[in-house]
Amino acid sequence: MSPQEVLEFAKKNDAKQLDLRFTDIPSLQHHVSYPISELELSSFEDGFGMDGSSIRGWAAIHESDMLLIPDPNTAFMDPFAETPTLIMYGDVKDPITKQRYERDPRWIAQKAELYLKNSGIADTAYFGAEAEFFIFDNVSFDQNQHEGYYHVDADEGRWNSGQRENNLGYRPRYKEGYFPVPPTDHYQDLRSEMVQTMIKCGLHIECHHHEVATGGQCEIDQRFDTLVKSADNMMLYKYVIRNTANQYGKTVTFMPKPLFQDNGSGMHTHQSLWKGGKPLFAGDGYAGLSQLGLHYIGGLLKHARALSAIIAPTTNSYKRLVPGYEAPVNLAYSRRNRSAACRIPMYSASPKAKRVEFRPPDPSANPYLAFAAMMMAGMDGVLNKLNPGEPLDKDIYDLTPEEMKSVPSMPASLEEALGCLEDDHAFLLKGDVFTEELIETFIDYKRKNESDAIRLRPHPYEFALYYDI
Repeated sequence: MSPQEVLEFAKKNDAKQLDLRFTDIPSLQHHVSYPISELELSSFEDGFGMDGSSIRGWAAIHESDMLLIPDPNTAFMDPFAETPTLIMYGDVKDPITKQRYERDPRWIAQKAELYLKNSGIADTAYFGAEAEFFIFDNVSFDQNQHEGYYHVDADEGRWNSGQRENNLGYRPRYKEGYFPVPPTDHYQDLRSEMVQTMIKCGLHIECHHHEVATGGQCEIDQRFDTLVKSADNMMLYKYVIRNTANQYGKTVTFMPKPLFQDNGSGMHTHQSLWKGGKPLFAGDGYAGLSQLGLHYIGGLLKHARALSAIIAPTTNSYKRLVPGYEAPVNLAYSRRNRSAACRIPMYSASPKAKRVEFRPPDPSANPYLAFAAMMMAGMDGVLNKLNPGEPLDKDIYDLTPEEMKSVPSMPASLEEALGCLEDDHAFLLKGDVFTEELIETFIDYKRKNESDAIRLRPHPYEFALYYDI
């Protein structure tokens, strides 16, 4: 929409409130609301004032004043608000220089799109991300000086719930939850309502289903879109899922690995480059890929260990990235093979369907940063004609130890991933898409607030292992 069309849209829908949203570096979405009378045509130029000093990883207190500029292309009506509310995503600017704020993740994604167009190689990057999630009945957790625990209660869990009758019938077995019909799939109706709400908000949904794990693991697939739009859509996707579940007294988590000894949640990300309306990944090479598509894979694989800090950015991510749970630990590429980090889907022979699916990302990632970083890695492969090596068309988990020595792997911890990003991030700095200052801020924040914080605290299982040592 244009700004004028947004005002007409608000009037048509009898909007009473304006809700402006933006995303911090760790991927939490924030919002601020105004009476709709505050929204004028000039608002799309002048923006709304806000304090950036209380946002994680953002400005210091002495430089905290910022402007939030509504993006008219993101307007939709909030499906959950009792008072009719118009939502738009905002772009963050410095009120003095009027320049975009370099730590705004959405700006980084927008710069990635500009970099791609300026390269002359392609003009559009399409991303389609499959973010899995768990639906629980209840969760409790705490951590202090003398205790640390979590407890998950799931209607669909294989464990015995203390809040319900002890009936374990029609509950998926561990790692056997893929595609069962109801009543084993407890959440068909809930997912359907989520999907209908997403469609109402403007998302294009292709399918939804139960996933492999027990405890209510689900997946809803969105249609691919351009890089920034796909990241915007992922934030809306999470908002709808969480709020729909909340209306039914459920709670949703996008944690990569909330359940021990069951599959974790990934965010497999399909991606392709186009120019002038033509797909650039289709060709007569391996799995129907072009040389450019293979070079893109070469970039993803070369930089995958550095990317891991951005695409799998939590300590919990590395509970998922372990062998035996369908997670892509090893850095190889293959057609169809889901144990490879890069998979080339073979569902269709159409050149327009030719894409690369990168499987290590998980839904704890900030989609703006993750999509931008993956595209920058792939573009580095294209520009430098990086050879991805030979494909691996057998189950990686069945390889002998001798064969495994030649296959590089993902980092085993967030700390290791942050070290990889420190050592290898020049490809992210091209075109000033990422800045050195942003990467330093990201690494420092993650190390201090997450990696070190976990490392310093006793783990409950350590008591089981060591109390009587």
